[in-house]
Amino acid sequence: MMVKKTLLITTLVSSMLFGTSVHINNAPANPKHRLPNGKNEILSFNSVLKDAINAVVNISTKKINYRGDINRRFFREFFGRDLPPKKSANSLGSGVIVSSDGYIVTNNHVIDGADEISVTINDRDKEYIAKVIGRDKDSDLAVIKIEAENLKPIKFSNIRDVKLGDVVFAIGDPFGVGQTVTQGIISAMNKYGVGINKYENFIQTDASINPGNSGGALIDSRGALIGINSAIISSSGGNNGVGFTIPVDMVKNVVTKLIEHGRVDRGFMGVNISKVTKELEPLYKRRHGAIVVNVQENSPAERAGIQRGDLIYGVNNRSVKEPHELQHIIMSLNPNETITLSIERDKVDIKKSLKLSNLEGDLLDLGSIDRSFNGLYLSELKNQNGVIVKKVKFNSQAYRDGFNVGDIIIQVENRAINSLSDVKDIFTRYRGRAKRIYINRKGTILLIVKR
Repeated sequence: MMVKKTLLITTLVSSMLFGTSVHINNAPANPKHRLPNGKNEILSFNSVLKDAINAVVNISTKKINYRGDINRRFFREFFGRDLPPKKSANSLGSGVIVSSDGYIVTNNHVIDGADEISVTINDRDKEYIAKVIGRDKDSDLAVIKIEAENLKPIKFSNIRDVKLGDVVFAIGDPFGVGQTVTQGIISAMNKYGVGINKYENFIQTDASINPGNSGGALIDSRGALIGINSAIISSSGGNNGVGFTIPVDMVKNVVTKLIEHGRVDRGFMGVNISKVTKELEPLYKRRHGAIVVNVQENSPAERAGIQRGDLIYGVNNRSVKEPHELQHIIMSLNPNETITLSIERDKVDIKKSLKLSNLEGDLLDLGSIDRSFNGLYLSELKNQNGVIVKKVKFNSQAYRDGFNVGDIIIQVENRAINSLSDVKDIFTRYRGRAKRIYINRKGTILLIVKR
């Protein structure tokens, strides 16, 4: 009886629907059903995957774990040497070859805190020790380099060629079981607010991404890179079909800066922004853009005359629809670059020119004081003693001396270093003379002797 009632109700509803003037947009009738290939053919992406697979590498890291300070002090005082360090595996991940001479991009979180980084290439039976060229925590990207030649770098796509629904493949080394390829589609574009990185503009995919895939490649059906796999949302730790990939345009921008400068300098405007809400819509002609809610003191925005309430809807004639879009555009530009903002103020359109600055302030080129430190760039620390190494040019003298990005110079000879003015003074005084430089590297104090 229950089934009959249900069927009757369904029939009545159907009659009501089709008895009206509602137009139903039907797909063409009698579609053809056929195989996507011939009877003796196999649908395969093997030919386009081969090169991309060989451009994706396995990365393993080791962290040196020392025993307690008391034991180390005891061994130094009584035996004249330290306890041998104990190495332990720290993490596994993936990376992508971007140049024939050994530059590799991966996630920052894959190599973060590592004392040793090993790279294994899929088509070479050899393990390489890698050196960190530069890291960018805010985008979760890093570049490492191995001493190798004639590598086959991956081909890069362009973000404008990536569309919702495109077939994609994720390549990496999940769970350390070896090179793996999974297939899916582009599920969404421009995903932000996930809470993973500072600068989020993810591609979302349902291609299976698991632990160990981080730093690997997401490629299109041509075998071209469209992003670096970064994270998943999962309740169990495994794949739930919600993976996030750093888009290729951001990868290009960050990788280029890390290779050329060892760091990422981002443009800085000095505004806090918000979206156009329904309550604010009557006050503006436009429904999209970024509303300025605060202008920071002594910032480029203040100097350019930007005001609270301004609606920024374009940068260099490039449309801005959402606040995160403005942030993404500005962070991709360089400090000292002059831009033109399209602004709506009190329903009147105006233009403002603005020269971007560097969020972290000025860098000191130590090579300008003492040529033996060519390639070493320093910045002051806030609420902490010492100055931090922000940039080390690859193959420079500073690079060969062993300075790393993130090192904190705390003392030179018997003088404590608290500011860049201290650095200028002491390195000028000791120019051309032997000097002991004390460095804090991740909590370990190191000594570099330099002439």
